[in-house]
Amino acid sequence: MNPEPPEERDGTPVGRRVFLGTLGLGALGVLAAPTLQRALEGIAGKDPTGLTGLLPNGGGFRYYSVAASVPDKNATDYRLSVGGLVDRPRAYTLAELRALPQTRLVKDVQCVTGWRVPGTPFEGVRLADLLDAAGVRRGAKAIRFTCFDGTYTESLTLDQARRPDVLVALRMQNKDIGHDHGGPVRLYVAPMYFYKSAKWLSGITVTDRVEPGYWENLGYDVDAWVGRSNGRTDEPTS
Repeated sequence: MNPEPPEERDGTPVGRRVFLGTLGLGALGVLAAPTLQRALEGIAGKDPTGLTGLLPNGGGFRYYSVAASVPDKNATDYRLSVGGLVDRPRAYTLAELRALPQTRLVKDVQCVTGWRVPGTPFEGVRLADLLDAAGVRRGAKAIRFTCFDGTYTESLTLDQARRPDVLVALRMQNKDIGHDHGGPVRLYVAPMYFYKSAKWLSGITVTDRVEPGYWENLGYDVDAWVGRSNGRTDEPTS
């Protein structure tokens, strides 16, 4: 998650020492962004050890979390709450989310640290549909997302959240989203850098103002449009 740094391609978490070292470098990248990011991208192509493949700018998807540990959730105990400035707050089970109309998107995934995974399929419920079902109240301006890792948060404006390419995603790369990739449910914000696509999604709260998320409090842009933020000029993904 994020700045959607390394997820484990084969689902096997990296060792604790390597992970802590990677996290430390990732934090440095946040504080020095985007200068250090570009430096790391240059190093990655010249490193004979392959260790830079564990850094946030490595290719593909690797396991990554900003929390010390993340509980596993499944169809029995998973719940997604929708609340805040709404008329009809509720909590969805995984089965209830799967029963709703599903949207499939195939877009490039772009990490703010430089790597891109082209043509990545995501499927899920449009966030706009969940907001409509909840009945957003007058005066609402933004959405705050919380995660069951107990640490990560994200945000979108209400207009951003209503875009048709923003999903509460249940499937990724043509299979159910597993724990290592932020499942069973994660956010997917196609036109923004991947740190906006919060993993292990547990709460959607409608608010009267934007509240910066985890990485945004450490220096990344709140509005994270690919190619138009964070000092980067990547090709748009949506």
